[in-house]
Order: sequence, then C-alpha cells, then structure tokens
Amino acid sequence: MAAIQKLTPGQRYRVVRAFVDYDGQAYPVGETWVFEHTNFVPYEDGLTLHVSAGGLPVVYRLQWRPGEQAALIENFTHFVVAC
Repeated sequence: MAAIQKLTPGQRYRVVRAFVDYDGQAYPVGETWVFEHTNFVPYEDGLTLHVSAGGLPVVYRLQWRPGEQAALIENFTHFVVAC
C-alpha cells in the first residue's frame, strides 16, 4: 500500500517537505489542508488527491510512474504530517 493511501479523511495535514505535482504546481513547507479522498485513474496511472484548503476544494494531480510522482505517492507521509 502506498503511503498516500494511509491518509485519514477529515484529517488536517501540514506539508513538511516541499513537492511538485504533475502539473508543475509547487506545494511549499507549511501549507495546510484537510484530506478528503484520492481517486485512481488507471489510464496514464493518474492519481488525484482531493483536499480542502481555506474551505475551498483543491485537487492535486499526480502520476504513479517512475520519473514522475511515483516516489512521492509511495512516500507521501515523508512529505506531510497530521496536525
């Protein structure tokens, strides 16, 4: 099971190690959001991370492939912590 699949819905998380999503959007240390759910799209190995930040829905697009965000997905708990 990938670390990203261990996040708890409704839990607030804080970024402790900056990362970049599939679209090149950077997420800096200190950013916080509430985890909602993930959705895996088998074609193109797409994984979306649905969160809310400041009461607004936010979707992070990731690609579960080596050379893309596979290492991020598999080690996501090294990038965010519950707060």
